[in-house]
Amino acid sequence: MDRITFANKVLILSEKLYRTAKSILLDEESAKDSVQDFYLKLWEKRESLHEVENTTAFALKVLRNLCLDKLRKKKEMDDISEELVETQHAASLQEMIEQKDMIRVIKKIIDQLPELQRTIVRLRDVEGLEIKEIAYITSTSENAVTVNLSRARQKIRERLLKL
Repeated sequence: MDRITFANKVLILSEKLYRTAKSILLDEESAKDSVQDFYLKLWEKRESLHEVENTTAFALKVLRNLCLDKLRKKKEMDDISEELVETQHAASLQEMIEQKDMIRVIKKIIDQLPELQRTIVRLRDVEGLEIKEIAYITSTSENAVTVNLSRARQKIRERLLKL
């Protein structure tokens, strides 16, 4: 099929093809893209189009199949995206549960520390107070606070590694 015959038989269907694509895809841009894809596909196969008896019916069938393929691909992508979101959500949920469990374990370990070390760890690591402030609150020297904090953290680390 030459260019003039192609234009007279196929290109004149553009409005009908667009309406059909839009009714299947429910989106103007996708419908326009599908019609363009259709023209490209038919142009590449123009040599075998002389065998087609009803060009309009053939064109509509090919366009319909292209649109359905596009919908299938979109659904597959949506399914993959949804699965990815669900996986990420599950992973973040799992991480959150693990973090809560870890916090619970650390609190339990801290509760088992000697009173001074427990107080210093809570004031420093939970409350965020400075060594100088902790020394004043606990009525100890800054050096004693640093030593007790170091020993407390070491005990916590050791007990966590045993789990």
